[in-house]
Amino acid sequence: MAIELPFDPFVLNLPTNWQPTLEAAGRLPILVTGVAGVVGFNAFHYLQQKYPGQVIGIRPTSNWRLTGDGIIGLDPEDEPSLQQLFEKYKFRSVLSCGGSCALKSCELDPAMAQRVNVNSVTSLIRLISQADVRLVHLSIDLVYSGSGSGNYVETDPTDPVTVYGKTMVQTEELIMSARPDASLLRISLPMGISFNGHAGAIDWIQSRFAKGRPATLYYDEIRTPTYSQCMNSRIEDLLGADLAGLFHAGGPTKLSLYQIAQIVNLVGGYAPDLLQGCNRLEAGPIPPRAGDVTMNSDKLARCLGKPPFLPWPFNPELVPTDKKWHYDRSILPRAAPDKIAELLYCVPGAFVAS
Repeated sequence: MAIELPFDPFVLNLPTNWQPTLEAAGRLPILVTGVAGVVGFNAFHYLQQKYPGQVIGIRPTSNWRLTGDGIIGLDPEDEPSLQQLFEKYKFRSVLSCGGSCALKSCELDPAMAQRVNVNSVTSLIRLISQADVRLVHLSIDLVYSGSGSGNYVETDPTDPVTVYGKTMVQTEELIMSARPDASLLRISLPMGISFNGHAGAIDWIQSRFAKGRPATLYYDEIRTPTYSQCMNSRIEDLLGADLAGLFHAGGPTKLSLYQIAQIVNLVGGYAPDLLQGCNRLEAGPIPPRAGDVTMNSDKLARCLGKPPFLPWPFNPELVPTDKKWHYDRSILPRAAPDKIAELLYCVPGAFVAS
């Protein structure tokens, strides 16, 4: 069941002087692949609101529950069908968000991971090889093992511990070789809604707590999450710019998966005992888990001329300080499930489309 939000997160309150920047840059229409994922889903709706009639999204044909204006069921490795789509819409930009991030499924079925995470992008690259098409591709922080102290920069060598991470490295190398003019964003955990209510980091954790079920998260897998609102704006920036190369796109606050679950638990007002924690090596060998894969996004900030992301969570008092932090309900006296939408899905009171 999808999460019920007390607002429409895709209705944009644009300033009166807003200009359609991608139209001016000649980057319309846009194809968004992977709209079943959190980043693709949020970016698709954000761009569609700003550029109505100019944004098409594709999702796997098996994912028939995901419907809506501009959403087409098409497997991205189906090159003939993809070519027909390009011929029909004459895309000038592609936001590539596709792939399977299901760690265990990728470990147990490497052929599927190769097909979905690599071969599909190979087909896309072939189609746009001779075309004037802007390409922005999203990769992941899990191209690193996290065996050190994190704070990775773009020049650090990759060393993924999962099949998923290895296929993402392959795709990065493919794009950098075939389309050196493209922008590659390595993202971390996008904090936004998902179409089915359990595909995102927040809503999966919340779905466990809401049903009174325990959730076990890791003390020592550390990420740099971002609000999807902020990520949408940075994606639009890169679609409209000519920046090329690899960029880290992690937020400024480093949080373990356990800390993220603490925040969801406290803000939602759920029973604190439902949250359990362990170190990642205690969880078993499949799938293997990365450690501190926090990323340094200074390069992206320099190129954009501004800090790329606001901190998640935006309120500093919602950053856990110890393993029992979420037991202290005085931190947020009016905690309730709807507070998750208000404080964790959206930047409170902030306009971030600049």
